[in-house]
Amino acid sequence: MDQPATRGQAGHISTEGPYYQEGSGTQEGCLVAVQACTTYHQRRTGAMRLVYLSIVLLGLCGITLGRVDSRLDDGWRFHLGQVDGAERPELDDSYWQAVKLPHCWGWEQAQQGKDYYRGPGWYRIALPQPIERQRRYFLRFEAAGSVADVYLNGRHLGQHRGAFGAFCVELTGALSASGQNLVAVRVDNSPQRDIAPLSGDFCIFGGLYRPVHLIQTAQVCFSLTDHGSSGVAWFQSKVDRHEAIIDLTSQISNGSKAARDVMIIASLLDPNGAKVATACQPARLAPMVCAPYWLRLTITDPHLWQGRDDPYLYAAIAEICEPNGLVVDRVEHQIGLRSYSVDPERGFFLNGRPYHLHGVNRHQDRPDKGWAITEADQEQDLQLILDMGCTVVRCAHYQHSEYFYSLCDKAGLLVWAELPLVDRIDVSQGFADTSRRQLLDLIRQNINHPSIFAWSLYNELRPGNPDPHRLLQDIHNLAKAEDPTRPTIAATCTTGWPQMNKITDLLGWNIYPGWYPEWGPLADYARHLESYRTTSRSGGFCVSEYGAGANIQHQQEDPKQPVHNGQWHPEQWQAILHEHAWAQMKARPYVWGTFVWNMFDFTSYWRNEGGIPGRNDKGLVTYDRSTCKDAYYFYKANWTSEPMVYITSRRLINRTRPITEVKVYSNCPKVQLRINGNDAGTREPNEVAICVWPNVELREGLNTIEAIGISGDRQVADRCQWVLKPER
Repeated sequence: MDQPATRGQAGHISTEGPYYQEGSGTQEGCLVAVQACTTYHQRRTGAMRLVYLSIVLLGLCGITLGRVDSRLDDGWRFHLGQVDGAERPELDDSYWQAVKLPHCWGWEQAQQGKDYYRGPGWYRIALPQPIERQRRYFLRFEAAGSVADVYLNGRHLGQHRGAFGAFCVELTGALSASGQNLVAVRVDNSPQRDIAPLSGDFCIFGGLYRPVHLIQTAQVCFSLTDHGSSGVAWFQSKVDRHEAIIDLTSQISNGSKAARDVMIIASLLDPNGAKVATACQPARLAPMVCAPYWLRLTITDPHLWQGRDDPYLYAAIAEICEPNGLVVDRVEHQIGLRSYSVDPERGFFLNGRPYHLHGVNRHQDRPDKGWAITEADQEQDLQLILDMGCTVVRCAHYQHSEYFYSLCDKAGLLVWAELPLVDRIDVSQGFADTSRRQLLDLIRQNINHPSIFAWSLYNELRPGNPDPHRLLQDIHNLAKAEDPTRPTIAATCTTGWPQMNKITDLLGWNIYPGWYPEWGPLADYARHLESYRTTSRSGGFCVSEYGAGANIQHQQEDPKQPVHNGQWHPEQWQAILHEHAWAQMKARPYVWGTFVWNMFDFTSYWRNEGGIPGRNDKGLVTYDRSTCKDAYYFYKANWTSEPMVYITSRRLINRTRPITEVKVYSNCPKVQLRINGNDAGTREPNEVAICVWPNVELREGLNTIEAIGISGDRQVADRCQWVLKPER
């Protein structure tokens, strides 16, 4: 496994002198860059002249010998529990379970509110044949929960500690060119003292729950073993409407025993495939090393990534060419050019303009799957989030899948990306080392996602546990060294460690008035929001969590605040809480972002509340994604512009009161109510999109309730039916 040099070490390429040229935005710009490199080498040796001209000609003809990436979804055998000698190829695994990736364990017990298995499991697969001797081979795991040991033909290739980041091992030296190649992976989700999270209101499922890739490359390639990253990072050193400066930092690995002469090319293409900028650099690679290289691109009048308004993406392409003209490796990322800032009084800014962040938190698990979710599952999650009108999502409390981040890039949904330091830390050096590695995994693997606006370092570290200040300062410094272009952030719930709250650049508060008794009643939202203005280093703050539980089977007129850990969680109280909370936060521009806890119900095995064991029911959408709760439509009315109208308490079908209240959420200027076809009046929604008709009379038996939203010459309607059965 090659070891890339630390970022910023010697070996990068200066932008001064003959090594560097910026493109003009056309194919000719690329030629200019390559010709400049050629001219320089003519002065050193005439023999290089034709070499680099051939790169131009053959490269433009599309001749390539690059990497091949194949997903290994099928063909796996699985055994839950320890099996001695399972790494040996001769072991008989015919009695093991045949599984398809993604796959995980533990959800069966956890989603029923039972303690779940935390221990080892084994996976085995025979790699496809044939093996080409002149190629390099890698296995890339997008995640494994939570300690993975990888073997090839009985040889231990490496271990990864941490349940959420990708990792990659090189197979080349252990491959058999003629016989079978057997991969065995031991995955263990047992609690580990050195691996975060040490606790949390969610489960740590085991298994290979994200895709596994078999990757072939040439002997020279962008490093795949740099913390599971692509080996290519595009830093946006400067971005405004007039100019964007982008620095390509790459880790290039030479797996051969001979020095190699190559050309490194960086290109930026618009969505139509036209080149916007190009730079190139010849380099001589020492044998059997991995070294960093650096190039700069400058774009005039860039088309900026404007969040949901205009999520414009460029194709950023890094290539390595050999003297024979072959493109031996090519890595492409979709990047958006943007800048972020926070004003303590005026809120969040995207590209120098106000852009309010309002959205949700998301956990990744699903019923009957746990963490082994598909791309279609993630697409559905994102669509529900977008349909509600969110501009941001907090991916809590750990690194989410690359695919989900990419979906957010394309949709213009900003992302809070998070390290899994939850509740408490361990003071051991092992925990500190693993936390640093997890942070490097998070940043290096996801640095190119334009949607990610901040790196989050922790969630709800509390007094009474080991002092985290030293560790937090260390990982904050590490995050700033890795990525000086983004702020760090954290989610806190305590003033007990005021200096801890000022370590990160930005701060979020998790607050629960109206739900947990220690936060006070619903009316205390205003008091809490006013009191946090000076708690962060930057001034201003976001509300990183707020919410209440709701079971859609629990319906109640005129609900009072329920017992948070009791068995009765009426849907109506959740809606009332969100109505009040959003009104308070909306009125305060220094609250630069809001994140509902949570978008979806999720598994928390130790909970037994709200009538569903093993469930945190604070989601705006049910665990199976089949039902959006009333509060979901409250936010849709506030955060979207497409005319909509929604009648609340629609699931409270059986009624006992002949005189009732009808509440409607709508973003239309006017809403008309009809009861059994009769006009009950027209209302204008208030400042948080609510219309209320008090003292509506129902008739005994079936009643049809219809709300009509009126927006200019457009009308939208919603209807439901209630049944009145008066108490005798």
